[in-house]
Amino acid sequence: MALTPSHSIALGSPAFDFELLDTQSNTLKNLETLKGDKGTVILFICNHCPFVIHINSTLVALANTYQAKGINFIAISSNNAIAYPQDGPDMMTKLAQQEGYPFPYLYDETQEIARAYGATCTPDIYLYDEGLQLAYHGQLDDSRPGNNKECDGADLSNAMENLLANKPTENQRPSIGCSIKWK
Repeated sequence: MALTPSHSIALGSPAFDFELLDTQSNTLKNLETLKGDKGTVILFICNHCPFVIHINSTLVALANTYQAKGINFIAISSNNAIAYPQDGPDMMTKLAQQEGYPFPYLYDETQEIARAYGATCTPDIYLYDEGLQLAYHGQLDDSRPGNNKECDGADLSNAMENLLANKPTENQRPSIGCSIKWK
């Protein structure tokens, strides 16, 4: 598995609007209706990436905790489902049910949204404030498949706590994962 880091994006950058298929409800969802009152986490993930598989349960736990505090989570898969059928909408629905995703799992078939956000890897994690301005873009934590470090979501948790306390997050280390599978 090749390691791909996320690209640096300027803090304060605006979130890009979208309307994508939610594979759990089979309806179109947009950013405006999905955003949180206090913040929004946008996750570029996919089904087959070992880095995402490694963090799935932690993402669910964090979403369950922070959505109750007004920070909503939105997952988006932008992988080429023709070349990687396990990342297609039907399999996304199954995985979301299996993992108990408490957030929508959207399909970016055209890959336009991943390109607009500058997403490069899975997972690629963005935290926006209540005005949809970028407050954090980085890793979930130091854990990676096989490195024997606990997957606890420390970096993203810290960023969300800082957001709730109106403090900046100084330490923003890039996420690392598999590259998005472009068409």
